[in-house]
Amino acid sequence: MTSETHPIPVDATAPVGFHKHDHDTCVQTALGAAEAQCKQDGLRLTPVRRKVLEMLLQEHRALGAYAILDRLRDAGFGSQPPVAYRALDFLVQNGFVHKIERLNAFVACSHPGAEHSPAFMICRKCDAVAEAKSAPAKGILGAAARAVGFEIERTVVEAEGICPDCTEKA
Repeated sequence: MTSETHPIPVDATAPVGFHKHDHDTCVQTALGAAEAQCKQDGLRLTPVRRKVLEMLLQEHRALGAYAILDRLRDAGFGSQPPVAYRALDFLVQNGFVHKIERLNAFVACSHPGAEHSPAFMICRKCDAVAEAKSAPAKGILGAAARAVGFEIERTVVEAEGICPDCTEKA
């Protein structure tokens, strides 16, 4: 993704991930927010955890654990799978990263610190991922669950298609 001077959309309901923006500022702002959140919650954002988050923030696309492990090794953090998996577990558990089930890969959260149910739009050509907030418990699924007394604890919404960049290239 190129670094342009367009700001991130202010509309909190707008999907984050496909728009052009100042990417360096995006990464630094998100890292700063993660560090502040960890400090506030008494969590340790170790160098490995920070590096994994930084890698995912730089991409705006999903990365698998082994791709992350390769990048960690190249950055001098070791090459054992538990290194990547422990960092990813921490980041997912604390809301900094989401797992994209369809790809068995991970993407940085676009709304860290906000309680939300993410919905992902995944480009089938380049694996770019945009995240939007969703409210499945308030829609048709929520109504169906309430009708049978089911309590929704977690949802995963993933839509596959073609991103604007890949559509332009076609």
